[in-house]
Amino acid sequence: MAIAGILMLGFQALRCRKELIIKKGTILRLCSLAFFNIYITNTSEFWGLKHLTSFKTCFIYSLSPFVAALLSFLFFKEKLHYKKWIGLAVGFCGLLPVLLSHTSLEEAAGSLWVFSRAELAVVVAAISGVYGWMVLKQLVQENGYSPITANGYSMLFGGVLALSHSLIVEEWTPIPVTDVWPFVGCTFFLIAISNCICYNLYGHLLKTFSATFMSFAGLTTPLFTVFFGYLVHGEVTNMSFWVSFSIVASGLLLFYLEELKKKAIQI
Repeated sequence: MAIAGILMLGFQALRCRKELIIKKGTILRLCSLAFFNIYITNTSEFWGLKHLTSFKTCFIYSLSPFVAALLSFLFFKEKLHYKKWIGLAVGFCGLLPVLLSHTSLEEAAGSLWVFSRAELAVVVAAISGVYGWMVLKQLVQENGYSPITANGYSMLFGGVLALSHSLIVEEWTPIPVTDVWPFVGCTFFLIAISNCICYNLYGHLLKTFSATFMSFAGLTTPLFTVFFGYLVHGEVTNMSFWVSFSIVASGLLLFYLEELKKKAIQI
């Protein structure tokens, strides 16, 4: 994240240095974006991913539209139609089958009530990520930042915070990496695909599409993860995943149809 932030801010410096000026009254939002969208989201997700399959992790993230609706209701006082509440309830119920099915790795990570700590960590990551995207939307639409600048600062600040955390709790001899070249290769692909392309593409698309629509489109990601998880790691899905996916898709479809109906009335 820190390297990606430096590269993105360097690109902006070559392109237009005025883009790098931190605008008055926005430092708190930039720090919130770094803390929630970069630091909390990624540290929680990666810790959970140590104990979960990739498709289960991605599936939990597919609940982000419901999280976005709840956060909008709690923090921005947006009213929800009763059909959206039904969609939220269906989506939450759909998550239960996959959350209640645990692997030995999840059990080794410990549990809280009926949920594993790894699952709860990814839930925290999903909530934090959604809040971060809301802050990014404010920075882009209200404060006039470009997605590259806002993401560049947040990745730099959040990456330094994560490295500081690592320095405190992990062993550095002299760095916390054992297989250096595989690490360098994976880091390169993460920076190129995730940080430089996907984060900025998402920020750019938020100018045109609603966060709800973007999250609805994101429901396809667990399906891609099932395919690549099997191809790369040999992960095999169980029936609980498909049951949960079908229920969550139904709830999200109900929620999104109500969103479209609301927009049609406004037009």
